[in-house]
Amino acid sequence: MKIHYVLIMSFGCLSTSISLADSPAVTRLLGEYAAQGANNPDVQEGKLLWLKTFKGDESFPERSCTSCHTNILKQAGKHIKTKKIIDPMAPSVNPERLCSAQKIEKWFKRNCKWTLGRECTTSEKANLLAYIEHQ
Repeated sequence: MKIHYVLIMSFGCLSTSISLADSPAVTRLLGEYAAQGANNPDVQEGKLLWLKTFKGDESFPERSCTSCHTNILKQAGKHIKTKKIIDPMAPSVNPERLCSAQKIEKWFKRNCKWTLGRECTTSEKANLLAYIEHQ
């Protein structure tokens, strides 16, 4: 049984047709978020947060998720500061997305602080995951 779980964790996100519900990392995180009060992730709320503009600093006065990731999650983005290319967010075209709970949390922490000026709430994270799932 343990080997089966390891194989799922290792290969669960390799299929290009995987749905978010099949991702062990996302399932785990959504369970953790629900335990913290973030029930019923909302795709529309995730989309609104993705598109929302936040106050930045002098070098980048306005920021949003789309500043680097674009508003089309199936396309590559580019970091507005470093100009580094960012692979598409949509798991439907980038099967490596959303496969590691640790990476998801790392990027939520980093990107929420930079974009929103604070860490995302568990509800915001759940809504963003729901939105990304449908791309």
